[in-house]
Amino acid sequence: MKFLFVIDPIKNINPLKDSTAALMQATDLRNIEVWFCTPQDLEARGDEVWASSTKTKPNPWINYLESECIPLANFSCIWMRKDPPVNEAYLYATHLLEVAERKGVKVINKPSSLRAWNEKLGALRYSHLMAPTIVASKVDDLINFAKINEDVVVKPLGGKGGQGVIRLTRDSPGINALIELITSQEQLPVMMQKFIPQVKNGDKRIILVNGDPLGYINRIPKKDDFRSNLALGGNAEKTSLTLQEKNICSELSKHLRDEGLFFVGIDVINGMLSEINVTSPTGLREIEKLSNHLVSDQVIEKLLNIID
Repeated sequence: MKFLFVIDPIKNINPLKDSTAALMQATDLRNIEVWFCTPQDLEARGDEVWASSTKTKPNPWINYLESECIPLANFSCIWMRKDPPVNEAYLYATHLLEVAERKGVKVINKPSSLRAWNEKLGALRYSHLMAPTIVASKVDDLINFAKINEDVVVKPLGGKGGQGVIRLTRDSPGINALIELITSQEQLPVMMQKFIPQVKNGDKRIILVNGDPLGYINRIPKKDDFRSNLALGGNAEKTSLTLQEKNICSELSKHLRDEGLFFVGIDVINGMLSEINVTSPTGLREIEKLSNHLVSDQVIEKLLNIID
């Protein structure tokens, strides 16, 4: 059995922190061949897609064994773990992976769903679980929302890891000019949400695997910042799920399975859904460290169950 991981350049992956490294290592421990490539290594030859890929032994980390151009149909599973942004190159890669999917290869996550579920907009399917939210490009509409809700956060729709997220109040100096800037003069929509002050107590990252919550951490913002993302210095703490958070997971579960979203990370603040991360969810290393439990191994076990 062979698994292919479509990733960013391998030199960019920190094996001590990266969820992709954890998944590659868990795959190897199951005696499954581990191969990797970048989206730029995919190519179509007629109705067959190939990958210039490298075989590796990722324990303790990358040991290059051989490189070869291989048909994607030769793999039992392909993990699409390229980080955002979801740009043209990313979208074209999902189309190429879809060719392999049509030949019976399991692609995680499903290529068509990666295109359909923007990590900010996807959560709007469950807007009743969220804080008050607007997605718009018109300055007047965004200003009006900020005035009504008094304290808001603004998120670029293509951002990741908290990058570009800002907090505004209805009285912020230059708010009109700032919104003009972040919407590129009303050409790009952004998401604006009512600020949840309880974020100071943490933003929970919950990993859902085939619809089931398999691991979770609470991310505490660093001092003088409201963003709790680990990439921005947030601190991970051990946590448990409240009944409300379990109900959120339960409501999402069947829909995620039906859409082929096998590995998902949702963010919940004070019992309210914030985002649904489907491209390259993180947090496995921190969850494993705090729980002393090999969650990545459970992920691979669940995957093998649905492949078989």
